[in-house]
Order: sequence, then structure tokens, then C-alpha cells
Amino acid sequence: MTKKQMIAGIIPKQHLIPLLFSFTFNMAVYAGARVIAGEWRHYNIESSLDGRIPLWTPSAFIYLGCYLFWIVNYIWMARQEKKEMCRFFAADLISRAVCFVIYLVFPTTNTRPVIQPDGFWNQVMLFVYQMDAADNLFPSIHCLVSWFCYIGLRGRKEVPRWYRGVSCLLAVLVCISTLTTKQHVIIDVFGGVLLAEVCYRIARYPVVLQSYEKVLDVINDKIFTKGNTGCRVKRRQ
Repeated sequence: MTKKQMIAGIIPKQHLIPLLFSFTFNMAVYAGARVIAGEWRHYNIESSLDGRIPLWTPSAFIYLGCYLFWIVNYIWMARQEKKEMCRFFAADLISRAVCFVIYLVFPTTNTRPVIQPDGFWNQVMLFVYQMDAADNLFPSIHCLVSWFCYIGLRGRKEVPRWYRGVSCLLAVLVCISTLTTKQHVIIDVFGGVLLAEVCYRIARYPVVLQSYEKVLDVINDKIFTKGNTGCRVKRRQ
């Protein structure tokens, strides 16, 4: 993939599968763990320090708005050269598999504050609570994905320095918002960030990276190359 193509915003079709699978697998892990372990005993791992963090309902704007941040940065990573793209999405895949195991082995919950249904941001916060149950908390996927959005671009010179800085700032703000919305506790935040860093390092090992590349090549060959071959044969006839 050339620099010109990256600037133009073109995603190679062979890079679409990791991007789409990342979204699908994330939803499957989150919803699947909730279906399986929804009625199981959940552990509250709040600390006394968590109790000192105030609820600030306007931070729901960051908590919900981060989805746009995720979309932009994951698309950006899908536009990178194959090796870097594979490392990122391999790490992403590993992290969700780990999350799924933890959500089943050690399901967690927290205590949400009582919010009066008055004022715009209170209404938004109540909407968040209604849509997102107090489970699948450790590690925080919000923090995990947001940190991936930063470390995927960290140190990459082809990405403008200002945007790398913005990505870091946004990732930190999302982590803070998970606490000030009372959606997560401190250990959830550190768990999400640490898991992203560990998985990103694991994905650089040749056995992991090459395995992911081989599987992706097979899938792309089945989806794209086979159809193109058929067209070429037909033209020869």
C-alpha cells in the first residue's frame, strides 16, 4: 500500500476482513459472555478510592463519543502496510479472547449511583445504564480499545505527530470517563490498558504474526483470488 493510497483513505480489500472481524468478534465476546454468565455470581471489586471519585454525568459525552474515535483509528490501522495491520488486529483478536475467558471465570459488577431523571445529562446517563448492564467490567473494553487506538499509531512517523498526541489524549479521557460515569472501577481501567500493551507485544512474535498472516491469506484467497481466477479463465476461453 502506497503513501498516496493511505492519504486518499483507500483500504485494500484484503484488509477489510480483519477490520470487519474485529467488530463482529468484539460484539460476540461482549454479548456472548453476558448470555452465558449473566445469572452467575458477580464479584464487586470496587476500592475505597473508587468511592471517592464523583459521578459527573456530562462525561457520558466522552463515554459514548469514543465510538467515533474507535472507528477512525481502526480504519486507519486497516490502511497500514500488511505486517503492521496484521500485528494490530492479531493483538486485538487475542485481547478479546482473553476478555471472554475472564468474563466467564471472574465475572464482575459494581454499584451504580441513583440518578434522578432530571436534566439532559442525567437522562443520557440513565440511558447508558439502561443499555449497558453492570457486567463484563474487568478488564474494561472501553479502555482496552481506546488504548489500542493510541498504541497502534504510537511511534509511526507516517502518522502526523499532532494526531498521535490527540489519540493519546482521547484514550486517557475515555479511561477517565469510565470512572466518572461509574461504569467501571480503577482496576478495570488498568486491566484494559495493561491487556492492550501485553497483547500488542505478543502479536509481534513471528509465530503469532505469521500464523495470523497465513490464516488471513487463506481467507482472502477464498474470497477474492478465486473469483478473479475464474474471470481470467473465462477471458482466455
